[in-house]
Amino acid sequence: MEPKDKKNIVIFASGSGSNAQRLLEHFEHHPAIRVAALFSNNPKAYALKRAETFHVPALLFSRDEFINSDKVLEQVQSFKPDLIVLAGFLWLVPQNLLRAFPNRIINIHPALLPKYGGKGMHGLNVHTAVVQAQEPESGITIHYINEEYDKGEFILQERCPVLPTDTPEDLAARVLQLEHQHLPLIVEQLLAQQNKA
Repeated sequence: MEPKDKKNIVIFASGSGSNAQRLLEHFEHHPAIRVAALFSNNPKAYALKRAETFHVPALLFSRDEFINSDKVLEQVQSFKPDLIVLAGFLWLVPQNLLRAFPNRIINIHPALLPKYGGKGMHGLNVHTAVVQAQEPESGITIHYINEEYDKGEFILQERCPVLPTDTPEDLAARVLQLEHQHLPLIVEQLLAQQNKA
């Protein structure tokens, strides 16, 4: 398949970017899908370096550019994304992007929504809350995004046990395995469905 015929993914990440890394690896030699670009709001995000390692354009933006202008929207549109994947991205996505890409922006959340979602619920904050509540299980939720944190329609939930001896870090490692296992496959499925639509 010619590069121009491939489906394009754009990733948004705010931090280390291990899910971004997983997507970059999975689609590096994929016959039909490629990671076209990675965007970050954090100049210290290791995700930017991960993208550069794979020779994928890595773009940095400010809150003002994201929320008060169309600059980020226009940059994203230039990569003609078929799907936008939020992989550890911590800001609410503004209306201009939601309108431009309806049902084409997905997020991965490290808990079983609707529990343990919302503003501030990311990273170890989530796993600490789950462990403190003595939940018997946790997991991941992959979902479409809308105007509110973690409120969009679910695409997939996968579960894992929370053990009585777990620290938040133990649980984080177990949940991350689920994230890395399922996110690339869901991206493939969604893009395959677009082909049929």
